[in-house]
Amino acid sequence: MIQEIAKGVDALIMDKRDHVATLLRDITSGETVRYRDDQGIHEITAIDAIPFGHKLAIDAIDAGQDVRKYGEIIGRSSSAIMVGQHVHVHNIEGIRGRGDKAGKAGA
Repeated sequence: MIQEIAKGVDALIMDKRDHVATLLRDITSGETVRYRDDQGIHEITAIDAIPFGHKLAIDAIDAGQDVRKYGEIIGRSSSAIMVGQHVHVHNIEGIRGRGDKAGKAGA
């Protein structure tokens, strides 16, 4: 279900299965980030400074787990990721076009 952008939210998710939210502005470490899903508005404390457009973990993600954004698998975590952590190339690897990775089921 696509969610409307609510006034006062800092991040956007598109699917209830998403592990990450996309930031609508720059976030500083320790700042409270608000996002909305079909259950309401939630708050998470950012562990890292994260730039506009980048991803914030809204769920804990195990090492080797497939990661979802906008309801689609966007890659696999290369290390454990905590709620509130920046999710980007330093802790997620792409699996598209990788015959050695794409066929393996993640967690």
